[in-house]
Amino acid sequence: MNRWTRREFARLAGTAGLVAMARPTIAQGKARVVIVGGGPGGATVAKYLAETAPSLEVMLVEANAQYRTCFFSNLYLAGLRPFESLAHGYDALRTAHGITVIHDSAVAVDPAAMTVRLAGGQTLPYDRLVMAPGIDFRYDAIEGYSESTAKLMPHAWRGGEQARLLRQQLEAMPDGGLFVLVAPPDPFRCPPGPYERVSLVADYFRREKPKAKILVLDAKSKFSKQELFQDSWAQRYPGMVEWLPADFTGGVKAVLPAERAVKTADETFKAAVANVIPPQTAGRLALDTGLADESGWCPVDPNTLESRLHPGIHLVGDAIIPGEMPKSAFAANSQAKVCAMAVAAALTGSRRFEARFFNTCWSFLAADDAVRIGASYAVVDGKIAATQKFISKTGESADTRAVAARQAVAWYSAITADMFA
Repeated sequence: MNRWTRREFARLAGTAGLVAMARPTIAQGKARVVIVGGGPGGATVAKYLAETAPSLEVMLVEANAQYRTCFFSNLYLAGLRPFESLAHGYDALRTAHGITVIHDSAVAVDPAAMTVRLAGGQTLPYDRLVMAPGIDFRYDAIEGYSESTAKLMPHAWRGGEQARLLRQQLEAMPDGGLFVLVAPPDPFRCPPGPYERVSLVADYFRREKPKAKILVLDAKSKFSKQELFQDSWAQRYPGMVEWLPADFTGGVKAVLPAERAVKTADETFKAAVANVIPPQTAGRLALDTGLADESGWCPVDPNTLESRLHPGIHLVGDAIIPGEMPKSAFAANSQAKVCAMAVAAALTGSRRFEARFFNTCWSFLAADDAVRIGASYAVVDGKIAATQKFISKTGESADTRAVAARQAVAWYSAITADMFA
């Protein structure tokens, strides 16, 4: 039986919150856990399983040699952070934690046979599967928009080349031009993200293109941290930012990519740069595997993150129906620790503790000005529910906001290390 110091046990119970490790119940060989998706959720599951259940064989399948975070990419768009600072590799997961990392795309899952098929032709059998498939886009929800159109009107809602493309367009935009951001309907990845993007692009324009304007065409009538964002826009960027909700415009109906124009029910807006963030669903592999319900998202048991539709498959991150938790990197990291302990318990016969989850989301309003929102969560009546909440307030001092900005930068370093180091 594994022996744990009091400090080690306290760390596991406090951060992952679920199980005490015991001897594996697999009689012969190692039980294998395959994890598909190497973002905040998948990488964290892999690392915590390898750390806390060394009797298991852990395999991580990720197409990209480096993961580029979507979170903090708004700072890159504003010229406040280099592109390469968003990139994180998998070498430490291999060398320090003994995880088998396969850089390939998972193209099919057979829940009955308990196998994952890769694009390169390899088939991986598993004893438990964890999927962190992220999001996909409902391109057809906006007439004229498509994956190819996104090269002209980028969404930049995945880390990587889309963010680089949008940054290049913003740099090339003439002073006095119009930046149009199309914000998606709920639910979607990072609810405050579009409005942080507006704030930081406005900060960039204030420095480099002071005559530029920003128009937000929203699919919603309200949004996360709305009072904080709108107060900041009025104070910091007077006359630069205009937000139009769907109940005013009738919603975005179509785009004209060649003209960089966006059509609502009654008007057409011609942009110098158009950032179109379409409605979202769970990642394509989750949909193809039958893990999503009619909502397009994946129902899970909140105690274990096991699929309610396919037992033996766990899901974490943006693809799941998370109760009151937002779709965020912090949330995915928190869910992953609960999931890792639940998977270890299922394969080793270990005892599980009650699931606990956490999330904090910082949003930059300018380079030295940030606000935050967050909560602690528990399982209540079969759903993940907030038990304690907090949010920044309007009118906070510049020092308070500057401290929050520094905390956000420190958090990014800490959480990416927790995921990938």
